[in-house]
Order: sequence, then C-alpha cells, then structure tokens
Amino acid sequence: MENRFQVGWREWLALPELGLNRIKAKVDTGARTSCLHAYEVTPFERDGEQWVEFMMHPNQNDSVTTVRCEAKVKDKRQVTDSGGHKEERFVIESMLDINGQRWPIELTLTNRDSMKFRMLLGRTAMRGRIMVDPAASFLTGK
Repeated sequence: MENRFQVGWREWLALPELGLNRIKAKVDTGARTSCLHAYEVTPFERDGEQWVEFMMHPNQNDSVTTVRCEAKVKDKRQVTDSGGHKEERFVIESMLDINGQRWPIELTLTNRDSMKFRMLLGRTAMRGRIMVDPAASFLTGK
C-alpha cells in the first residue's frame, strides 16, 4: 500500500511514446481496460510485425487539433462498452506517465468523439499503483 498514490476521478497524464504529452483522462474503476480515442485507424506491417497508425484529437471539445500516432499492435479483442455494445478493437501498449511515475499499460483504440474524455484509465492499468478518491479531481496536477 505504501507505494500507491492517490488520484481523483479525472486526471492529467501523458502517453509520451504516442506523442501525447498532456491528455485529460477519466479514471474509471468500472472499466477493466483503458481506452484511447482514435479515428482513421490503419493497420500496417513493419519489420514483419503488425502496427497501427491512427489519428486522435487530444483535447476535449477540439476537433481541429490532431495528433498522428503509431504503435505496435499487441492484440485484437472483442470489447463490450458501458452501453453493452460489442466492438472489435486493436490493443496497443504504451508507457503511462502520471504523478512522476511511468509504467506500461494496455489501451484499446476506439472513436470517442462523442464522449467527454479522450481517454479512460481502467482498473488493470491502476492495479497495485493507484488509489482513487471519487470526490477529487486533478490530484496529480497538470
């Protein structure tokens, strides 16, 4: 327990390997897997491995600012969203940077244009590292 740090229900974090140095995420203990906003998702091969290129709007309510990302595909999985809809999604791995700490997490890619947050941080990514205060926000700063 002493290695854990506390976060609020929404936090600023970074995914530096994807070129996302500041993104607001919803900390979602109800979601098993973390997910990231992605559109124009295009799989391709590099050095005999499957990769994916995708575009994303990192800022809430801003469809102009765009970041192009690339990541190695870890898996493809059937994911059920909070509304019960099933969707096959690419799964990637990226370093999470929050509160001065870094560790690798899995992320599924899905279009979140209609959602308030561009990223959900799920409980698998938090396990053993983070405690959530649902009444607080931005405990780790900007």
